[in-house]
Amino acid sequence: MRLRRLLLGFFLVCLTAPFWSAGLRLAIADEPVGDTMIVTDTADPGDTITSSGRTTTARPVVYTLTIDGPIGVVTNDRISDAIEEATAARADMLLIYLDTPGGLMTATQDINKQFLNAEIPICVFVAPQGARAGSAGVFVTYAAHIAAMAPSTNIGAAHPVGAGGEQPDSVMNEKVTNDAVAQILALAEKRGRNADFAERAVRNSESIPYNVALDSNVIDIVAEGTEDLLAQIHGRTVELPDGEVEVLVEDAQIVEIETSFAHQILDIITDPSIAFLLFSIGGLGIVLELYNPGAIFPGVIGAISLILAFYAFQTLPINYAGVALIILAIILFIAEIKVTSGGLLTIGGLAALFFGGLMLIDTDVFTGAMRVSLEVLITTVVGVGIAVGGALYLVVKAARKQVSTGQQGLIGKTATVRPNGFVYVDGALWKYESPSELTVGQEVTIQSVHALKLVVAPASKPVTE
Repeated sequence: MRLRRLLLGFFLVCLTAPFWSAGLRLAIADEPVGDTMIVTDTADPGDTITSSGRTTTARPVVYTLTIDGPIGVVTNDRISDAIEEATAARADMLLIYLDTPGGLMTATQDINKQFLNAEIPICVFVAPQGARAGSAGVFVTYAAHIAAMAPSTNIGAAHPVGAGGEQPDSVMNEKVTNDAVAQILALAEKRGRNADFAERAVRNSESIPYNVALDSNVIDIVAEGTEDLLAQIHGRTVELPDGEVEVLVEDAQIVEIETSFAHQILDIITDPSIAFLLFSIGGLGIVLELYNPGAIFPGVIGAISLILAFYAFQTLPINYAGVALIILAIILFIAEIKVTSGGLLTIGGLAALFFGGLMLIDTDVFTGAMRVSLEVLITTVVGVGIAVGGALYLVVKAARKQVSTGQQGLIGKTATVRPNGFVYVDGALWKYESPSELTVGQEVTIQSVHALKLVVAPASKPVTE
C-alpha cells in the first residue's frame, strides 16, 4: 500500500507539471484562452460587425497573430489557419508579430510557401522592443510582403546548425548551407531585399540591429508600434499572385487571432523537452507497473504518456537512435527485476536515458532552440533514477520479508507438543513429523510444511514435572 501511494503521488506530479506550469504562465501573462477573435479597435457608431469580424462599411480590417518562441509544426499550423481565416474574412492585411530564436527547417519552408502564395498582404513585424528574428525568423521575415522591425530589435544569425548547437560534418554542412542560401536568395530576389546580407546571415551567422536593417534594405519599415506601422504601410503597393495591390490600412480595425486551446496544448506537448519527459514518464510507468503488478495507476499513466509522446514525435525531427536508447533504458530497468546485477543494469539504463535524450532531436533545424533542455534532461534522469531505485528497494525489501500468512508463514514459529501426535500453534492443532522423540508439553520449532504435516525439531529440553 505504501508503494502504491508513493507511485500515485510521483506520477500525479510528473504528469500534471507541464500543464499547470503552462496554466501559470498564461495566468501571469493575463492571456485569454480559446479559439476566439478579439476586436481591439472598436468600429465607428453605426457600423455593424459581422461574424467574420468585418464591418459593413469600407473601414479597413487588419488581422493580427503573435508568434513568440521557436518556429515548429504548431507555429506552421497557426499561421496557416490565420491566413485562411483572414482571407475568408476578406481582411486588408495579416499582421504577424514575430519574436523567435529560430526553429525547424521544414516548418519554415512551409510558412514561406504560404506567404508567397497568400491572397492577402502579409506583414511580419519583429516586435516588441527587445525581440529578434533569429535564424529561421530571417527567412520568415524575408518571405513577407512587408518587413518591419521595432526599435531595439535585431535580425540575422541564420547559419544551419545541429539540434544541440553542434555543426554537422563538413560535407553535410556544405550541402545544408548551400540549400539554405539558395532559398533565402530566392526570397530576397522576390521581395527586392538585400541579398548580400541574406547570404552573410546564412553563411557567416551575421546579425544586425533594426536601424542597420532599414538602411541596408533588409526591411521596409521601423515602427514604434502598431498604429505607427499601419500609418507607414498605408498606400504601399505589394505583389500578390493575382497582381499588384495597394495596401490601405490607415485607421484600420484590429482583429486579434487568439491561440486556440488545442494549439496551446499541442504547443506544450510538441516541445522537445516535454516530449522527452512524456516518453520517460511513460516508460517509467510501465516499469513500475511490472515492479508492482496490480498497481494499475502507473500503467495507465504510462500508457497515456507514451501515446502523447508518440504524437509529439510525429511533429518533431526525431533521431531514432535517441528513441532506441530510451527504449533500451526501459528494457534495462525491467531486466533489473529478473537479473541480479547489483544495480549495474539500472546505472546502464540511466546512461542510455541520458544519451537518448541528448540525441532525441535530429539535426534538421536552423538553431539549437528546438532541442531537449539540458536542465530538463538532467532532472528527468535523476528523477527516474530515484523512482526506479526506490521501487527496487521496496520490492527487494518485500521479497526478503518473512511470510506471515498461510502454511509458509508457520515456518520458524514455536509450537507445543500435544497428545495423539499433534502440535499446537497459532490457535490450531497440526499433525507433525519429527526425527526426534518428543514428549507432551515440549516446545518445538517448525522446520517445514509437508502434506499438511509440520516437520518439527526440538526447541528445548523436555519439560519435567
